[in-house]
Amino acid sequence: MNNQKPDVFAPGRLGPVTLRNRIIKAATYEGLTKNGQVTDALIDFHVRHARGAGMTTVAYCAVAPEGRTDRRQIYWRDEAMPGLRKLTDAVHAEGAAVQAQIGHAGPVANPKSNKLPALAPSRRFHLTTQTVARAATHADLARVVEAHGQAGRMAIEAGFDSVEIHMGHNYLTSAFLSPKVNHRKDEYGGSLENRARLARDIGRAVRDAVGDRIAVTAKLNMDDGVPGGFWVDEAVQVARWLEADGSVDALQMTAGSSLLNPMYLFKGDAPLHEFAAVMKQPTKLGIKLVGRHFLKSYPYEDLYLLRDARQIRAAVKLPMILLGGVTDKAGMDTAMAEGFEFVAMARALLREPDLINRIKDEPATGSLCIHCNKCMTAIYGGTHCVLSTEPPWGSAGA
Repeated sequence: MNNQKPDVFAPGRLGPVTLRNRIIKAATYEGLTKNGQVTDALIDFHVRHARGAGMTTVAYCAVAPEGRTDRRQIYWRDEAMPGLRKLTDAVHAEGAAVQAQIGHAGPVANPKSNKLPALAPSRRFHLTTQTVARAATHADLARVVEAHGQAGRMAIEAGFDSVEIHMGHNYLTSAFLSPKVNHRKDEYGGSLENRARLARDIGRAVRDAVGDRIAVTAKLNMDDGVPGGFWVDEAVQVARWLEADGSVDALQMTAGSSLLNPMYLFKGDAPLHEFAAVMKQPTKLGIKLVGRHFLKSYPYEDLYLLRDARQIRAAVKLPMILLGGVTDKAGMDTAMAEGFEFVAMARALLREPDLINRIKDEPATGSLCIHCNKCMTAIYGGTHCVLSTEPPWGSAGA
């Protein structure tokens, strides 16, 4: 932890990588891939963010075909590599670094779209997709661990500066961590040590694969947002284990469950009508009938994850990235003063991709984001702020 508050616009060291500033464009699923391939629109999206952020994050790059939340998403394979290389070259030309978010969606995956069965710690019914995820076997888990390592190797080949291992939102690794979702009786269930086994195995596999050639970060849940779920006291211990394993260069703490309580991460309004409008039946009817119980509304406040993230910050010496309601220079300065080495921004940059440069020029600049969360419903046609006059990507379709 730094004893002196760094300048958020000064260069920052992330493992073997130096970022030109300490602001990271957080992973937000872009909805701009086609047949698992990079499009010009996806490149435009990240180039726009690369003009201000020290690093932009490409989401979501699945480590296996059944680990996607939608069949159009990128997954690591040879056919995707030329497009990924084109993307990283374009971001580097803007002077920014680029990170690939890697992971396996587990029970959050869409088996109907993927035409492959979803995996979970235990057999589980998925309300949104009206399907059942099967319990992952030991062979499944060994394959997934190796696939993460392979993703790291391919990320290097594609020119990425960093990978972010997705350990949040009840995707597969997070689902294993959660006692609410993980009901196994073997060495992957029960105690926290057992529930954390997959996360630690994946972290070590990625580190072994990439060494110190690129940075490795982890996006780790602090709170599933449901009774009986993974909670911050267990997150503290998992963070300590990841640090002791030497598997990650930094931690970004998150919250919520895409499976059980997705709005818990975002705070602000729950756009029920907008979600229903873009869904097909029977999901559309389900949202109209019971959506308010699944898509709950939580009051928004700036730096809303700081309170819990402080507990992780106090427990580890690893660099940390503060996510959640970072919208202005005052929030960035608070994060730096609290001992966080980096900040991550998402919705505010969807609203205004040039916000970082405007804050740098005029520190009193505020964000126009009103936290309506309607951007969440735009993912099916290209993620953007619906209030913006221009989306942060070019005219090429997804």
